[in-house]
Amino acid sequence: MSCCALTKVAGGSRQWGWGLLLGLLPACFAGSLAGQEIRFPTENRALLHGGGGERFFVGTVGKPWTSGTFGCVRSDGWQVHEGIDIRALQRDRRGEATDPVMACADGTVAYVNRRAGLSNYGLYLILQHRFEGLEVYSLYGHLREIRADLKPGQTVRGGETLGILGRTANTSQGISKERAHLHFEFNLFVNERFNSWFQSHFPKQRNDHGIWNGQNLLAFDAAEVLLRSHQANGKFSLVDFIRGQRPLCRVLVRKTRFPWLERYAALVRPNPVAAAEGVAGYEMALNFNGIPFELTPRAASEIKSKAKFQLLWVDPAEYQKNPGRRLVTKKGTHWQLTAQGERLLDLITY
Repeated sequence: MSCCALTKVAGGSRQWGWGLLLGLLPACFAGSLAGQEIRFPTENRALLHGGGGERFFVGTVGKPWTSGTFGCVRSDGWQVHEGIDIRALQRDRRGEATDPVMACADGTVAYVNRRAGLSNYGLYLILQHRFEGLEVYSLYGHLREIRADLKPGQTVRGGETLGILGRTANTSQGISKERAHLHFEFNLFVNERFNSWFQSHFPKQRNDHGIWNGQNLLAFDAAEVLLRSHQANGKFSLVDFIRGQRPLCRVLVRKTRFPWLERYAALVRPNPVAAAEGVAGYEMALNFNGIPFELTPRAASEIKSKAKFQLLWVDPAEYQKNPGRRLVTKKGTHWQLTAQGERLLDLITY
């Protein structure tokens, strides 16, 4: 199981209605955080120095530090690591990590898991942020401790301590003292109807984390965001960063209304033909991790297939470099969506 899964196995957990969650968002955070630097979540800043990767990232057992970076960096490229694993700097007398973990920006607590056995992330929490109107979620995993007073709906400031870095997890191999780290992610949220979607697809499986199940979060490179934000001196645009993702493929979906369109309206491009004739579907560009970072409305006159999902184009070089999500595959000379790719599109458009 990829470390990217909060729990991709089953369960009946407390379920938050999306309207209720948004209602908890205080007015002071309803606006965008344009111009706010995205902070490092621990005191480890080695990433900012040339050759500092080995001092910043923690690799998996027996693997180089690069296996602690974001992307298709495990299992010979066939396993996606959706976060970055940040090395501990501080230790107590027993050798346990004691680094404070801090909020990367102003935000609101979206979810707190205080039962390590329910997730391979152990103790973790998720914060909701808005950057330039874009809804983004930061995740802090494997914590030794979570601040006792933190609860969903509570506001936090960038740099505010959330807990202590650690090595909690529910995996059989565990995490050694030497490998204690913060698993840190930046995510886009897929669909508030996830609970219904999950039940229809996996009726016999538990879902311990409700809409915060890992399948309902799509991550992008947190290390690249931290670097660019620091280098931009408060002028970093997260919207432009996401719009600038490299496409793995383009797909056409014959659906005209789904939550992603409203939540991430900044990623929708205008199309005069669809504006004049009416929208019959959307062409979506997906990066290798499945993020629909560009959506273009299409008119019926522009759509040639009646299929629910149609694969339009694949970048072979990007697939060769980042195959881990297995969204597409090549049969002879023909590219096609995999079952996993179609399942992701179904969730996005559900």
